[in-house]
Amino acid sequence: MAFLTDDISINTIIGLGSAVSGDIHANGFIRVDGDIDGNLESTGNIIIGDKARINGNITALSIVIGGIVLGDVYAPDGIKLLSSSAVIGNISTKNLEIEENVIFHGHCIALKNEEEFNLALEKLSNESAILSHATNKAL
Repeated sequence: MAFLTDDISINTIIGLGSAVSGDIHANGFIRVDGDIDGNLESTGNIIIGDKARINGNITALSIVIGGIVLGDVYAPDGIKLLSSSAVIGNISTKNLEIEENVIFHGHCIALKNEEEFNLALEKLSNESAILSHATNKAL
C-alpha cells in the first residue's frame, strides 16, 4: 500500500477521548483514535486506531482500520483491516488485506485492474441508488 513508502509525517490527529460531529476534509496523513460522527476524507492516507469509532464514510488513498466503522470505505491504493476492526459498510479498493477475527458486513470490491475496478464501482453505485430510491418510496 502507498503509505508504507510515502512520507509518514501525520498532518492531522484526532486523539483518544476526542469526539467530532460533522464531516472532516483534510490534506495528507490522518490518524484517528477518537470518535467521529460524520464522513472522513483525506487526500493522503488514514489510520483508524483500535479504540476509534467512525459513523460515516471514509475516503483516502489508503486506509488501515483497527477500530469500528459504520459506513462505506473507499481507498484505491489499499485497505488493511486489523484483527481488532469491525466494518459495517461497503469496501472499495484495488488491494485488500484482512487479518483474522475481523468483523465485516457489506459488499466488497477489490480489483487490481483499473477498468474492472471502475466498472464494479459504477455498478455498485447504481445498485445503491436504486435501493435507496426504493427504500425512500416504501417509507
